[in-house]
Amino acid sequence: MTLIKSISGIRGTIGGKKGDTLNPLDIVKFTSAYATFIRENGGTGQHAEFNDHRPTIVVGRDARISGVMVDSVVSGALMGMGYDVVNIGLASTPTTEMAVRLLGADGGIIITASHNPRQWNALKLLNAEGEFLNAKEGARVLAIAEAEDFEYAELEQLGHYINCDEADDWHVDEVLGLDLVDVEAVKNAHFKVCVDTINSVGGIILPKLLEQLGVEYKVLNGEPNGDFAHNPEPLEKNLTGIMDEMKSGQYDLGIVVDPDVDRLAFICENGKMFGEEYTLVSVADYVLSHTPGNTVSNLSSTRALRDVTERHGGTYAAAAVGEVNVTTKMKEVGAVIGGEGNGGVIYPECHYGRDALVGIALFLTAMAKRGGKVSEFRATLPDYFIAKNRIDLTPETDVDALLVKVKEMYKDERVNDIDGVKIDFADRWVHLRKSNTEPIIRIYSEAPTMAEADELGQKIMQVIAEM
Repeated sequence: MTLIKSISGIRGTIGGKKGDTLNPLDIVKFTSAYATFIRENGGTGQHAEFNDHRPTIVVGRDARISGVMVDSVVSGALMGMGYDVVNIGLASTPTTEMAVRLLGADGGIIITASHNPRQWNALKLLNAEGEFLNAKEGARVLAIAEAEDFEYAELEQLGHYINCDEADDWHVDEVLGLDLVDVEAVKNAHFKVCVDTINSVGGIILPKLLEQLGVEYKVLNGEPNGDFAHNPEPLEKNLTGIMDEMKSGQYDLGIVVDPDVDRLAFICENGKMFGEEYTLVSVADYVLSHTPGNTVSNLSSTRALRDVTERHGGTYAAAAVGEVNVTTKMKEVGAVIGGEGNGGVIYPECHYGRDALVGIALFLTAMAKRGGKVSEFRATLPDYFIAKNRIDLTPETDVDALLVKVKEMYKDERVNDIDGVKIDFADRWVHLRKSNTEPIIRIYSEAPTMAEADELGQKIMQVIAEM
């Protein structure tokens, strides 16, 4: 049983004992702490739709089996704290983020464990801009939770519960309204796509987007029942079903999302992976060709984004892993696009959050305008290969000591320690860090060939094993 408290929210497995998992008692504690934090930071409830001006929190969830239970506890705790709850039901992470901003709410809670397996769930916490809390704010929420110093509302001040079923439509409309999304061009291209929505909310919202774009589609694993047909992380090893479907030759593009639709992967018309790392690179190439500027990705992302950015005359910057770290750096350098190499596209013209719908609409527009096959587009982008490895942590693992030793071993190379340890060599790199979302150390390595990337990753893993 596991409970992880990090910059990515409160995440844990369902069931077990208080303090060890994401159980009802701990859900109440962390929700109450978040509500207290919002009140401390000026939650005023000025949304015009509500006459009595109570503070308002938007709640949305993915289709996980535990979602109804977690949602009920979260919403009840918020009302008990005197907050009105606008519950948008089954909704993607970016949909919930946008609903906070569009409703003028004081914050939001997204109930999703993103790519984690079915036994996991999580609370992702948003500010009034619909963006994730930063490290300092998250630390404050955890401190409040630890103190358990909550003040619940008297009877007359209890919050109200409001159902809202319009958020998906708002989200789709916002995406289709972007200047660089050419709806008519996409319609005229007559694309046929296959989509794997992994039995979650993508099966609800992606058809709405594709229908508005005039795209013919087939959905695999479309029933949003949370009973994931395969491991929900959109990596090649988990996507054999849609890759085999693509080999039939019936489709122009394969589209894969994770359970909360903030990660996006493409599959070429021939059934081969476009490359999860290249989702952001390809969309950035299109965006930069029309609006030159700077870009940002995290330290574990491919160098290809840097190459594409410089090709278009911009400057690339790296951030620590974690969406809020990337968005903070994007604002700092005025980036026109950014994201994470795990398939997360952040386009500020829409909002500061990873959004698969934005990525899909921009990619389809790029393909409609350039013509040709998806595999041909991929061949125009810089070619690197990333090996993604992991080491499971035990209670005895001293991660900090381990990272210090690795850093010392490679002190003569270019070392970045803002998030774990990244070692940059002339034509390759390796990055090891403790995950924000799982009890593991991630070891990512990139090189000119997959064999070289694997070799570098295995070398570091061997070094760790011998410590």
